[in-house]
Amino acid sequence: MIDFKEVISEKLGNNIDVLKNDEIKSLIEVPPNKEMGDYAFPCFKLAKEYRKSPMAIAEELSKSIPTGEVISKVINVGGYVNFFVNKEALAKKVITQVLSEKKDYGKSNIGEGKNVLIDFSSPNIAKPFHIGHIRTTVIGNALHKIYASQGYNTVRINHLGDYGTQFGKLIVAYKLWGNKEVVESSPIKELLKLYVKFHDEAEKKPEMEDEARAWFTKLENGDEEATELWSWFREESLKEFQRVYDLLDIQFDSYAGESFYSDKMQSVIDELKEKNLLVESEGTMIVDLSDENLPPALIQKTDGSTLYLTRDLAAGFYRKKTYDFEKCLYVVGSQQELHFRQYFAVIKKMGYDWYKDMVHVPFGMVALEEGTMSTRKGRVVFLEDVLNQAIDKTREIIIEKNPEAGDIDKIAREVGVGAVVFQELSNSRIKDYTFSWERTLSFEGETGPYVQYTHARCCAVLRKANQVVTPEVNFDLISDEDSSEVLKVIETFNKSILLAMSKNEPHIVTRFALDLAQAFNKFYHNNPIVVEDDGVRNARLALVEATRQSLENALAILGINAPEKM
Repeated sequence: MIDFKEVISEKLGNNIDVLKNDEIKSLIEVPPNKEMGDYAFPCFKLAKEYRKSPMAIAEELSKSIPTGEVISKVINVGGYVNFFVNKEALAKKVITQVLSEKKDYGKSNIGEGKNVLIDFSSPNIAKPFHIGHIRTTVIGNALHKIYASQGYNTVRINHLGDYGTQFGKLIVAYKLWGNKEVVESSPIKELLKLYVKFHDEAEKKPEMEDEARAWFTKLENGDEEATELWSWFREESLKEFQRVYDLLDIQFDSYAGESFYSDKMQSVIDELKEKNLLVESEGTMIVDLSDENLPPALIQKTDGSTLYLTRDLAAGFYRKKTYDFEKCLYVVGSQQELHFRQYFAVIKKMGYDWYKDMVHVPFGMVALEEGTMSTRKGRVVFLEDVLNQAIDKTREIIIEKNPEAGDIDKIAREVGVGAVVFQELSNSRIKDYTFSWERTLSFEGETGPYVQYTHARCCAVLRKANQVVTPEVNFDLISDEDSSEVLKVIETFNKSILLAMSKNEPHIVTRFALDLAQAFNKFYHNNPIVVEDDGVRNARLALVEATRQSLENALAILGINAPEKM
């Protein structure tokens, strides 16, 4: 199997004596436009060693590198050595590899034997699973699939927000105004009403806040009534959350939330004391992080109760001991950046170098067009409602445009949910954005349905041809410009996955899927496929199947289904 970068690095290596071949290979780039070639090597790093300008070095190298079966042309472009690959060799490499590896195309085993923990989704018990949670949920799931595709053993952790003073508030509210049957009929919405009512009333009666804190302290101390109510709130909430996870087809390996670590915090506090890291400040216990240019990390309140950071520390030690992770990713909003810097800094001060393997994967916030979301005010958009509306709208479109599509409910679910997920993953995760029904459910432009429709189009062509597709074709017949553009995109699939993994950025894979869909649709419109000429038909069908398989694999990594009909 030809590795074009390997071939190029060897040819360059024969003429460059100051860099090893793997260093040369790591510097090879893809030019910004196809007229400049397929690969480019920058010569700027060589200028100091050879005491020549990058332009002069590139000119010498471009003249000294021979062309042949794999490389058809080498030129100097502004200090870069640019390579044009033999289009027939490209076609042979890509078609043979995709059609032989099938669902495994794009995968590798570089992470074999290594554990990567991904902490994501993590909704708060008794609070709405709203549109703001979609980012952590689908980004985390995509990262799980990205790392798993490269051989890592991924552990998906749903660190439920099932502890804290909000449960004291909820217990007070439920005892004052709650009704068991009403709550069980619609758990989250009814518990949200109670939570909102508590805050409305507490503004008039501040003493209610003290009562709530007292109930949380009872819960921490194992009070029977408090524990029973808390367990019931948790159980009923999880039933509702599961409906959303089922719609998204997302599973978890652990639901160990904050409460799981309630009996594991003391050992961390004791170790901080033993290492003289815990100091008293105005009645609270803190870790001084001034040497890290960070505010102090609050570990214990004046009443002895713990905080989110204390529970995260307990969780970190438990996870390292249990999983001995290579990496532990926290897919949590960017507004928690300071928390994670403090959290990792405390572990560093405790003398553990695995703090470097813990990574905060931040993302931007979601706002509503009519204003900021607020659980306290009850101003939220439920994620389940968004997904169901996307499915309903998709169903209407299918019935209107293609009533003979087959299992319309199944297609509507795959395309509707896929539209929402793709929209979330299609931009850099750090960007803030305003949630818009119109944009989220649009089926025009660079969207999930566009990519899914391209996959369905490939399936339709293959059904029409009704023949076995093999890689035994005349590759010269798919070395034209349209075919080569499709093949060049397909060839970058594994590189796209590896780049997405190195940056923890799933949108790099969505970009690959869009680029492939666009290149294929151009090829499709310019080139008839099911033609009379056997050689041309077989070669183009092989290209269609390679595209279809690559799109299916890319969508699978994003957590999106690839329907065969739309």
